Amino acid sequence: MRVDAGLAKLLGLSRTVVTAIADAGEVLVDGRVAGKSDRLIAGSMLEITLPAPPQPVTVQAIPVEGMVIIHEDDDIIVIDKPVGVAVHPSPGWTGPTVVGGLLASGHRVATSGAAERQGVVHRLDVGTTGVMVVAKSESAYSALKHAFKERTVDKVYHAIVQGHPDPIKGTIDAPIDRHPKHDYKFAVMQDGKPSVTHYEVMEAFRAASLVEVHLETGRTHQIRVHFSALHHPCVGDLTYGADPTLSKRLGVTRQWLHARQLGFHHPADGQWVSFTSEYPDDLSSALEKLREEG
Repeated sequence: MRVDAGLAKLLGLSRTVVTAIADAGEVLVDGRVAGKSDRLIAGSMLEITLPAPPQPVTVQAIPVEGMVIIHEDDDIIVIDKPVGVAVHPSPGWTGPTVVGGLLASGHRVATSGAAERQGVVHRLDVGTTGVMVVAKSESAYSALKHAFKERTVDKVYHAIVQGHPDPIKGTIDAPIDRHPKHDYKFAVMQDGKPSVTHYEVMEAFRAASLVEVHLETGRTHQIRVHFSALHHPCVGDLTYGADPTLSKRLGVTRQWLHARQLGFHHPADGQWVSFTSEYPDDLSSALEKLREEG
């Protein structure tokens, strides 16, 4: 295998990190500096000098404009996440976060989980809007994490995808892993994690289709990757192959993807609860343009 691919698998690091290590001359094969594209040969002596661990990410309590509280009780906070907001801090992200916004507005969240992800039991992409839940109590955190792991949570998304999926109702069962060449992307990979997406076309337009999606699993970028693999990428999702001309015509500057509904057993009493988020203005406007075009 190549040095970058082999070390990524061996060390559990991303190719971007491994490439940086190799470029810094910190990978030796049989005592000689190896480049990222050199080959690893069985029986060779491999020496790697790892960089210092990154500094811990801290949560900045900064108000988030447009973040709406849909429901709150002693155990959970259900929010409507606006576009351009990350769920929690991460290296390299300097924008607003859900966790920081909740803290800034005086809301208490569970202390379980990593320091920068306290209370977080699931995530939405920065460019994806919609409904999500954050745990306030420690018992709610444990119960919700278990529910997401056991797939007892009903996660419903609406997406506008290019073209017309055939069949109009189906299941995409294709494993997903990090893209072999682009560290910021994911892709359908033979040895990836099992990923299952159920969909049904709700409306068909001349150039696109509005689909309702039920996620059985919750991989990073799952809906975007699966529909891109079918050659029906989400409108506006240039990262995964969307047509920039169509995106511009509809005034969409990010993927047309919205977490529409979230249902789960309430961690306090086990009663089923469900919460819905309306489309934000940019997505509604694009949908109306498609309807007008026919």
